[in-house]
Amino acid sequence: MTINQARRNVGRKTVSELVVVRLILYRRILRDLAFSGTRYVFSHQLAVLADVTPEQLRRDLMNVRYEGSPTRGYEVVILEERIGVFLDPATTQSVALVGVGNLGRALFAYFLGRRPLLQIVAAFDIDPAKVDRMINGCPSYHISEARTVMRDKGINVAMIAVPAAAAQSVADTLVEAGVRSLLNFADVRLRLPPDVYVEHIDIGVTLEKVAFFARRQATAKPPGSP
Repeated sequence: MTINQARRNVGRKTVSELVVVRLILYRRILRDLAFSGTRYVFSHQLAVLADVTPEQLRRDLMNVRYEGSPTRGYEVVILEERIGVFLDPATTQSVALVGVGNLGRALFAYFLGRRPLLQIVAAFDIDPAKVDRMINGCPSYHISEARTVMRDKGINVAMIAVPAAAAQSVADTLVEAGVRSLLNFADVRLRLPPDVYVEHIDIGVTLEKVAFFARRQATAKPPGSP
């Protein structure tokens, strides 16, 4: 079966966010296995690497419609490809970035060449020094031009990397411009229409959580202590 045939067979089946997250994790693990020269992997081996049960893994992989061999398991490269067929767009998907400060530039650097089918094709800011110029090879516009740029470039995904005080206004502007999915790095919860998907990445909360459990582990009694 070709990749195009597999893509047609997968169709538009609805899955939960958790399944999508696990499939992304499985693909990352499979890439590492392929890089190390591993050709086949059994479901219980892949489940251990992903910290899930073999039953959960097999249920997740039913979405990609690929069954392994009882004697050899899953062919690593093929399973990685099938997960990619399910997760990835058929063609390059355009993404916008709002906020070209330190965080925004770090996001540019992170995504450069890492996700070929997801490309940041437009940046936005209000700082005159960051508008009407190329940043990391990407054109940067004033946020007031969002509606026109989103329409012309066919963008419906955007990342927000602006101060918290500006995040809601920016999100409203993006939604009005046709954006349907947002990745928000501002430390504020956005109020959006129910048909707009948003993922909040609060670095401050995450760091506090990590620090809390570090303290908890440091004060915990070692196993077997009185």
